[in-house]
Amino acid sequence: MIRVLILGGTGDAAELAARVATIEGVEAITSLAGRTREPSVPLGDIRVGGFGGVAGLASYLCQMEIDLLIDATHPFASQISCNAVDAAIKVGVPRLMLIRPPWEKVSGDRWIEVDSVDAAATTLQNQAQRVFLTVGRQELAAFAHLEEIWFLMRMIDPPTDGALVPLGIILCDRGPFTLNNDKEILIHHNIDTIVSKNSGGDATKPKIIAARELGVKVVMVNRPAIPPGEQVTNVDGALAWLFDQINTNYVTPG
Repeated sequence: MIRVLILGGTGDAAELAARVATIEGVEAITSLAGRTREPSVPLGDIRVGGFGGVAGLASYLCQMEIDLLIDATHPFASQISCNAVDAAIKVGVPRLMLIRPPWEKVSGDRWIEVDSVDAAATTLQNQAQRVFLTVGRQELAAFAHLEEIWFLMRMIDPPTDGALVPLGIILCDRGPFTLNNDKEILIHHNIDTIVSKNSGGDATKPKIIAARELGVKVVMVNRPAIPPGEQVTNVDGALAWLFDQINTNYVTPG
């Protein structure tokens, strides 16, 4: 049995786990960070929680006799991706990163691109009055000091008790979202600016299209640097890499 560890938390990771589950002789374990209280649980074996840095992940790879590692985490989960690089090298496990392409600015988009959430908050000052904030509950504190701005904050889970939260309304919802719904949100709440991470993918892209069609500004937080190593942009590419690894390293020539 070939064991694959999938670092998950994305729709791509869940789809990959489901498709790996159909491959005879291959067992997938999906690791979730545990930040979402009720995550969408993929098929196959699941583990929840952090590893304890590079040393902890390397130890887990050895303990569970992992043969292949696929990092399919969120594009902004840079710490676990960096840890995966070092841990895989340390124990000699082949590693792949499955990372969906970022959204590209097109004609009609009114993007202001920044390199951090803090920079996004600074950009809003004196430029926005009603903001659709879609960067996740863990980033809310960066905007809490902007008392002259009203925020509609969409996230999967509500903030923890005592968290710093900007003035406005919290909307708990989980993608995929629709264009009509996101346009209705922008119009109903008279939104003049969206703040978004450049996550890529289809699940949350409707807000970007809605902003374009309605002439709403988007403060777009660029992705952190991607760690070195082999990369693919979709599940099909990840499966092709997996089969190549199996055929090269685990199939005995006839």
